[in-house]
Amino acid sequence: MQADLRIDARWVLPLGDNNEVFENYSVYITDGRIVGLQPQSELGPEVKEHIKLEEHVLLPGYINAHGHAAMSLFRGLADDRPLMTWLQDHIWPAEAQWVSGDFVYQGTQLAIAEMLRCGTTTFADMYFYSGDSIEAAIDAGIRTVSLTPVLDFPTNFAQNADEYIRKTLDVHSKYRHQPLAHVGIGPHAPYTVSDEPLKEIATTASQLQMPVQIHLHETGFEVSQSIEERGMRPTQRLAELGFLNESVSCVHMTQIDEIDIDILRQTGASVVHCPESNLKLASGFCPVGTLLNEGVNVGIGTDGAASNNDLNIQGEMKTAAMLAKAVANDAASLPAMAALKMATIGSARALGVDELTGSIELNKYADLQAVRMSELTQSPMYDPASQLVYTDSSRYTEYVWVAGKARLSKGELTSIDASQILENTRLWQSKIYP
Repeated sequence: MQADLRIDARWVLPLGDNNEVFENYSVYITDGRIVGLQPQSELGPEVKEHIKLEEHVLLPGYINAHGHAAMSLFRGLADDRPLMTWLQDHIWPAEAQWVSGDFVYQGTQLAIAEMLRCGTTTFADMYFYSGDSIEAAIDAGIRTVSLTPVLDFPTNFAQNADEYIRKTLDVHSKYRHQPLAHVGIGPHAPYTVSDEPLKEIATTASQLQMPVQIHLHETGFEVSQSIEERGMRPTQRLAELGFLNESVSCVHMTQIDEIDIDILRQTGASVVHCPESNLKLASGFCPVGTLLNEGVNVGIGTDGAASNNDLNIQGEMKTAAMLAKAVANDAASLPAMAALKMATIGSARALGVDELTGSIELNKYADLQAVRMSELTQSPMYDPASQLVYTDSSRYTEYVWVAGKARLSKGELTSIDASQILENTRLWQSKIYP
């Protein structure tokens, strides 16, 4: 047997079921999939290409489990405002004026360039004109889980919930055989989608085995409004509608109690934690440590660059770990290895792609990153997992592979033109904020 690629690394973090840290190991890749993981000293198959990384840690690519990629073109547009003011007075009007297929394609390109440089190999995207976002991902060679939004009210993308759902199905039909695109559906939130569309989404997603993602329990106002108008918390309403199950990921979840946690545990729904966006919008604190201890799967996302303002999962992990310790008043809450798993296999499970990616295991896609660990800020090296989470290691991400193909090599993007993306971005800036 001959493998396409052998990658030797000083450390390998598989991030599967166990917490192993392998030293001086090799990963073998054929046809885009992992076919071997073994010590460098052992005889392996012949290879077409051999990359030796003597100062690097090799680990799965990060999976950004929630975002709105094209909103990178709104980065910094309306900072330092509460969530509903930010949405209703600034973001929704800007979207009504500017969002189009071209806006989404070029904004997603900008987001992809940033994410690849930070070690991300899969990103979830909940945004309008999802076909254009998918095309940007395919052209760049990055994996995406596309979740077309659904709302009751009109935008320049669709007029009502029925049209949003129909457009989702059109996208699913077009891209269901595309290996880098995984199509789902993204009802915006309980306060923007009524009962009948939510039930239809649940039925459709089950029939087509599509992932579902929803903003949920993002603010105290959302919860209190639901109790006042419906006599129940949003999670209770969704559970009664039969909406929540293991294919659903619930984003934010900053305002939850024992009832909500019990519903998550019983239904198998995941949580996607977006700590920096939650902090910036003063939305609240997600009790990540408690959720993990209760057996709830938790992934991690950046949210969009309009509310974060970066798409760096490594920084998100550090914030998540620090915040979890403060919320739990426990320095042992969310250790570095647990944070890394949230950003990889935990996010993969939340998005329903864990059989394909998220860990270094045989037959999974070779969605990998290599980070140089020899800088002053990473020395001395006692624990690679700790250094990845608690130091600014994203600056030293030098290689990224998606399905075995290099998308970042020696720190340089290989599949997209950064200078052209910057030029397009400046043109949009001149239109949006002349």
